[in-house]
Amino acid sequence: MRNLASVVGRRAVALSSRGSCARQLQSSLRIEATTSTSQPNITINYAQSRFFSHTRPWRREIPVSEPKRGGSKVWASADEAVADIKSGSVLLSAGFGLCGVASTLIAAIRRRGPESLHSLTAVSNNAGSEGRGGLALLTENGQIDRMIMSYLGANKKLEKQYLTGQIAVELCPQGTIAERIRAAGSGIPAFFTPTGGNTLIQSGSLPTRYSPDGTVVEFSAPRETRIFNGKAYLMETALPGDVAILRAWKVDKAGNCVFRHTTKTFAPLMAKAARIAIVEAENIVEVGELDPSEVNLPGIYIDRIVPATERPQVEIVKTRSPPEFSSSPPKEEAPAQAKRNRIARRAAKELKPGFYVNLGVGIPTLAPSFLPPGQEVWIQSENGILGMGDYPLPEEVDPDIINAGKETTTLVPGASTFDSSESFSMIRGGHVDVSILGALQVSAGGDLANYMIPGKVFKGMGGAMDLVSNPEGTKIVVATEHTAKDGTSKIVAVCGLPITGRGVVSTIITDLAVFQVDRKKGTLTLTEIAPGVDVEEVRRKTDAGFAVAEELIVME
Repeated sequence: MRNLASVVGRRAVALSSRGSCARQLQSSLRIEATTSTSQPNITINYAQSRFFSHTRPWRREIPVSEPKRGGSKVWASADEAVADIKSGSVLLSAGFGLCGVASTLIAAIRRRGPESLHSLTAVSNNAGSEGRGGLALLTENGQIDRMIMSYLGANKKLEKQYLTGQIAVELCPQGTIAERIRAAGSGIPAFFTPTGGNTLIQSGSLPTRYSPDGTVVEFSAPRETRIFNGKAYLMETALPGDVAILRAWKVDKAGNCVFRHTTKTFAPLMAKAARIAIVEAENIVEVGELDPSEVNLPGIYIDRIVPATERPQVEIVKTRSPPEFSSSPPKEEAPAQAKRNRIARRAAKELKPGFYVNLGVGIPTLAPSFLPPGQEVWIQSENGILGMGDYPLPEEVDPDIINAGKETTTLVPGASTFDSSESFSMIRGGHVDVSILGALQVSAGGDLANYMIPGKVFKGMGGAMDLVSNPEGTKIVVATEHTAKDGTSKIVAVCGLPITGRGVVSTIITDLAVFQVDRKKGTLTLTEIAPGVDVEEVRRKTDAGFAVAEELIVME
């Protein structure tokens, strides 16, 4: 990806004919890069910032078949069910990774080819897996012109298409996508959310489309803001679709749907938000065979039913060893793993008995393994699990049970599964006690940057912006190595990377030390230190200034 400063410069040239617009753009990005207070006063005046918006509206009126009442909803094949989708349509594609993806319908759309069906705007959490499945099959086939998503992932082909202007990518926080779709299906045109405040989402400074020479020709739209109870909220608009494609475990001929476990993520939401909803069913049953209490999506939202002919796939198979192998003598820890385990062991102390917790990928996921025997916590995964367990044994792998990292996982007794709107209601509403996340940088004032390195990493924010959107209700803990691979400090006075959340982190845990953050004053206090480490070493390796607690203790 491009360096932000060079992007600003190129965009200034591209917009020079618009007078002050380029200067406004540079000013907007400077706010993000130089603001050092934990609660900056950023207000976007939408009327004065239209150059941030799309040069043409992406949402166009597309003539599609209207829903038909009466008669059978069951179609003979997926090919027949997608035959009348028009080029330029907005396609809502359910699933998370490859879990719950409407692979039969996607294959049918691909068979129509770009000559027959093209210029689609696709809305999904991510674009599937390169060369394997999901919407990647359509982006590679040249049928999608724009993606609205939260996470680019490891799809290198899509990244190249994005950087060369073949596809526009609108990044949007995962919980915001879910709520925008839910609002569309509920007849709500817009809503206010704390997610993305004081970030590039608010200012409208995320590159959406490049030209073939690498110039940014379109940026994301800025968000209108409003203050409620002393806190800034962003206005997000509903996200309707022309056609929704989803996969269900059981569907009766009236259209009532039953989903298994984490296949629920976006499926019910998208079916409600589209003019035409098409479901591929693993099992089509007669009306009356489903118990009304097990129906996850009423038939009123479903227009067409087709048999699922493609097998479900697993994006990342992760398993644990059988018990007889786990009792073998432990291997000596490698230095890198010892660092990670030290951080995770201390992070486990943030998880009190009975807590509801969300763990980011990487080091945070190791924390539960260091809990005292018998201490139970409820792990929430933002793709729709409360009560997530360990990785499965090889014979327990279930393609319908994955975690937020798209890995196979298990459910503990008492677990529940739900759609993404429900999941992010728990998160934004402050019902999760603690969220432990990794970081690229974290500032003395508690600012967190963990989703983008200009010029190197541009994968998307996923659910991270939602996870830190309510630091008053959910304690935000950062668990990360003290320095980056190049030796630079991750704990800085001011974040130089794009921000995930301003003034949100309360505790920082590294392999060298533990800091407590005063989010109101914007200050750090060193409270714990690793064995064999002194305060001077911590100072040398920490870019931010900090105070030292009177009773400095040694990390276990």
